[in-house]
Amino acid sequence: MKIEESNIVETNDYRVIIYPASRPLTPKESKVITEKLYDFLSSWAAHGKPLSSSFKIEKNQFIVVCVDEEKEAASGCSIDSLGGIMKEIDQEFQLGLFDRMKASFVENGEIKTMKLQDFRKGLKEGSISGEIEVFDFSKNSYVAFLSDFLLPLKRSWAGIYVD
Repeated sequence: MKIEESNIVETNDYRVIIYPASRPLTPKESKVITEKLYDFLSSWAAHGKPLSSSFKIEKNQFIVVCVDEEKEAASGCSIDSLGGIMKEIDQEFQLGLFDRMKASFVENGEIKTMKLQDFRKGLKEGSISGEIEVFDFSKNSYVAFLSDFLLPLKRSWAGIYVD
């Protein structure tokens, strides 16, 4: 299974776990993370059964792991082991992968990430435009990720912060 951009309509709705970094990755970081995740996912299993999985680094800042649960469901223990490798990566590169109190958005073609309270304040005061697009890290299926990972502000979770 691969996660790549294509025009093919997906028929399987894979489980997706998104790890948002607080900043873009350097080329060296991307290379090391890619190697670590390839190694981990090649032996990732649930109750001894291999998981059909893949990943990609989206927009050089978001690590997206995908599991085909139609073949084998990820168990709590397998998700914990994924969390373990992601915590190692997070600690090694100081990426803030587990900080859920942040917002990432696109403004003037640039990805920006900031503390959630600063984001809310910027929207309220008008220092952040209402014309931005916002990333939604809560997507847990591949179809939802493809269609709704990046949405206009008013259609996103952050739309409640604008008048």
